[in-house]
Amino acid sequence: MSGTPVSGAPRLVLATHNKGKLRELRELLRGQVPGLDVDTQVVDAAAAGAPDVAETGVTFAENSLLKARAVAEATGLPAIADDSGLAVDVLGGAPGIFSARWSGTHGDDVANLNLLLAQLSDVPDSFRGAAFVCAAALAVPGPDGIAHETVEYGQLEGTLLREPRGEGGFGYDPVLQPAGMDRSCAELGSEEKNAISHRGQAFRALLPSIVSALSGTGSN
Repeated sequence: MSGTPVSGAPRLVLATHNKGKLRELRELLRGQVPGLDVDTQVVDAAAAGAPDVAETGVTFAENSLLKARAVAEATGLPAIADDSGLAVDVLGGAPGIFSARWSGTHGDDVANLNLLLAQLSDVPDSFRGAAFVCAAALAVPGPDGIAHETVEYGQLEGTLLREPRGEGGFGYDPVLQPAGMDRSCAELGSEEKNAISHRGQAFRALLPSIVSALSGTGSN
């Protein structure tokens, strides 16, 4: 997939089926890459026909690279993947890479959140420190496999609330109150959240690499 891209044809794949993550990436990239129509040319794994990739790594960085490499190789397009989660101080950094399946069922946000709150029910407010952590990877395909890859990181520190607040976001957003704020991540507007979020930090750090990767395919 080289040469001048077809208008509207995918140019960048986010290795996820999570519509919330895709929406965040599109907003972060909007206006950042000349000639890129984020609404049609930045797509998720399902739209690109990419396979599901097992997260068999033991760190956020390993998992993000596994997904980015596999999707880039399968689609022939630059691919971004992230692995992110919640690291709770009193749990020694858990749920960590198991955040999305903490309750035993992958992607059950309500069950994951409820289990975590129950586990921390007796923990005093002064010991409820936690942080969202993200490793975001970009893999760029070449004629003989992956030509280039890079990983960037982001972290949003805060305190865990005792009950969910807010209707926005997803995952553990309703229970993490960012440091220095009086609202949960789920109570923030999308622009406000993207400005401070762990994923926003990591994706913004990837921007120069994304621009470089896409410049090789030209623009309309």
